[in-house]
Amino acid sequence: MKRKTVFGRISSCGILLSLALAGCSGQQTIYQWEGYQPQVYQYFKGESKEAQIEALEADLQKIKAKNGVVPPGYHAQLGLLYSNLGKDDQMFQEFQTEKALFPESAAYMDFLLRNAKEGDKK
Repeated sequence: MKRKTVFGRISSCGILLSLALAGCSGQQTIYQWEGYQPQVYQYFKGESKEAQIEALEADLQKIKAKNGVVPPGYHAQLGLLYSNLGKDDQMFQEFQTEKALFPESAAYMDFLLRNAKEGDKK
């Protein structure tokens, strides 16, 4: 009876792992991110809000054209950008859309809407 060497066992495990990972590579993601993550980064860097909205809106059209699904936070980010520009109607619409698509965000969206309304009263 021939005994496998440690290298042989590691090699066999490596081949199995490679095959398993190769099977996963063809899967598509649930969400279509487009440029969402870089735009959030631009937001924190203080880049132009108008340019960020333009980029996110353009990506939103691409996602819709592909019948894709926006990721969680996409509409909330747009809402925050609109809020920063004083476009309250668009902010409200984006927060409502976020709540509809992701009900788990309702508490946070309601919090943001409540704060926006209180800010209007002051």
